[in-house]
Amino acid sequence: MSDERESPLVTFYRFFPNGRPPQPADRSAVGTMPTRAFRYCEAMTSASAFGWYLFPPMRFSFVWDGGTDVIWNHEGTDDWYPLTSAQYPDFVAHFNSFAPEEFRDYCPPFLAAFKEPGIVQIWTGLVARTAPGWSLLVRPPANLPRSQGYDFFEGIIETDRWYGPLFTNVRLTRTNAPIEFDPEFPLLQVQPVHRSVYGGEAIADYRVVAGLGGLEPRDWEAFHQTVIKPSADPNRPRGAYGVSTRKRRASDKSDEP
Repeated sequence: MSDERESPLVTFYRFFPNGRPPQPADRSAVGTMPTRAFRYCEAMTSASAFGWYLFPPMRFSFVWDGGTDVIWNHEGTDDWYPLTSAQYPDFVAHFNSFAPEEFRDYCPPFLAAFKEPGIVQIWTGLVARTAPGWSLLVRPPANLPRSQGYDFFEGIIETDRWYGPLFTNVRLTRTNAPIEFDPEFPLLQVQPVHRSVYGGEAIADYRVVAGLGGLEPRDWEAFHQTVIKPSADPNRPRGAYGVSTRKRRASDKSDEP
């Protein structure tokens, strides 16, 4: 992987006029992480902060009958509408007011119901462009409590090559009751992934040590330093892994040209 890349790594383009813009993900998982984990578990806080939060562009809800029918409504109306494909309210006129004439009325839908029961596509109202060689992993927010009313499909989008809607597909899991999406709470987390590390040769480059007999002296020494030595020290400081990791990151940054 080359150390050289275009700056910025990712640019988000807002198509919908409303809603919260993307923001860096939060080490505390928006304040929901247990205090001890936030203080001492660098693994959790690093995962939580890796990437950017994307938010629903407005408050809206689904009701699924368990079969092929989904209805939805949104803030500003008490009506419910059968969902096949739906535009963001007033977006067509907004899009056409900016789009070149030959592009008018080609605005992507905000919501779309699939033929498969209970599966719905949601557009964040964003388009993203990444530096060459970089893609975006689209996934649920790391370490955030999730609604029991739906589940996510994850996907990797090659946003350096594909300039289109940044959407997600969800599987509705609650029937005959409203499933609400809150514009103040992250819907998605997108994380930068270099194309060299997924698929192809990189994923094939691994091995498995079948048992303890295959451990080498350097493995036992590493195990001793990581597990045995701290466990045998009654005065060991908490969060030693986090401290050493942060020091290494700071050292790596100081070595950058």
